[in-house]
Amino acid sequence: MTASTDRDPTTHSPTDREGPEGVAGQLAGEVSSPEDVLTVVQEQAHVSVERRETGGVRVRVVTDEGPVLYPVALEAETVEVTRHPVEREVEAMPAPREEGDVTIIPVVEERAVLVTKLFVVEEIHIRRTRVTETVEVPVTLRRQRAVVEQLEPGAAEPGPGEG
Repeated sequence: MTASTDRDPTTHSPTDREGPEGVAGQLAGEVSSPEDVLTVVQEQAHVSVERRETGGVRVRVVTDEGPVLYPVALEAETVEVTRHPVEREVEAMPAPREEGDVTIIPVVEERAVLVTKLFVVEEIHIRRTRVTETVEVPVTLRRQRAVVEQLEPGAAEPGPGEG
C-alpha cells in the first residue's frame, strides 16, 4: 500500500499500527521507501490565561508635621531725643532741617521788646539708629509620604469610612 505524506494523520490504516508492516516492523530493521513513512502523532499546544488573586497593595498618603527653625532678620529703630539751648535771634521762622542722620527741629518764642523779635530758644535733635538682629522663628512644615502595604490574598478592602 502506498501512502502520501500529506495524508490526514487522524485516519489510520493497517500500516499505522504495530505489526510486520507498521512501526514495529521498521524498528526491527526493515527499511521502507520514503513513500511508506506516515505521521503517527501530532502534538498540539493550547495556551490560556487564568486570572487568580495572589494579593494586593494598599497605598496611603501620610502627612507628617514638624517644627523647623528659619532665620529671620528683625529690624528695629530707636530714637534718641536731646535738647540744645541756642538763645539766638532770628528774622523769620526757621524750617526743620536734617544734618546727616540727625533731624533738627527749631523751637521759637516771641519776646516782647520794643520791637517783637524771634529768638531760637532751643533745638531738639532727633538721632535715628538702626539695629538688625537675626532670630530663629519656629515654622511648622508638612511633608507627605506614600505608605505601600502588601495585602494577603482574599483580604477584603475596607470601603470608605471603614477602618
